[in-house]
Amino acid sequence: MQNDDETSAPGAPLSSVSPEPVAAAPTRKRPKPGERRVQILQALAAMLEQPGAERVTTAALAARLEVSEAALYRHFASKAQMFEGLIDFIEQSVFTLINQITERSAPGQEQASRIVAMLVQFAEKNPGMTRVMVGDALVFENERLQNRMNQFFDKIEATLRQALRGAAAAEGSATPSVDAQVRASAITAFVVGRLQRFARSGFRRQPSEHLEAAVALML
Repeated sequence: MQNDDETSAPGAPLSSVSPEPVAAAPTRKRPKPGERRVQILQALAAMLEQPGAERVTTAALAARLEVSEAALYRHFASKAQMFEGLIDFIEQSVFTLINQITERSAPGQEQASRIVAMLVQFAEKNPGMTRVMVGDALVFENERLQNRMNQFFDKIEATLRQALRGAAAAEGSATPSVDAQVRASAITAFVVGRLQRFARSGFRRQPSEHLEAAVALML
């Protein structure tokens, strides 16, 4: 846009210059129903990806979203409910993928290997969620949240045990259920350890490091 000196003739009164139309102030678009809840959870997950972000306050979360804390509580009754929203996402995503693996892969080592690879890939793509999965983000939160994540890994172990029982029997084991339990427990502990190292290294140590060879040693 040209300035007034360039637009008007020398010596012309300012009133002779045609005024520029004033642009209307942009109106802030209101989120659709449910959209704000998703935005809150996305912001919380993103904040957990930052170094030293094990403890996220609602004040910091509200500031990131440029809303008041009261606005957060219109969508979630507490911060614990926000973390439950993240856990819901983790459970739905992971167990949907596990169901696909168990439907498409033969039971045994192949299923177990694919489940481990999927968990590691999910963690690498969702580093903020990894802090929730291993409990680092839940240390100062409601105890029921950590219990849910404990149950999450119990279900993972049970799925691995079921997949490996048939393989142990095929190998001629006299105690296939016991052998499957031992392997499933070891693999689950291995996955949890890899995710903890990933989170506590500031996401520098990738959990997929030498993954195939490590899983092959246990299987």
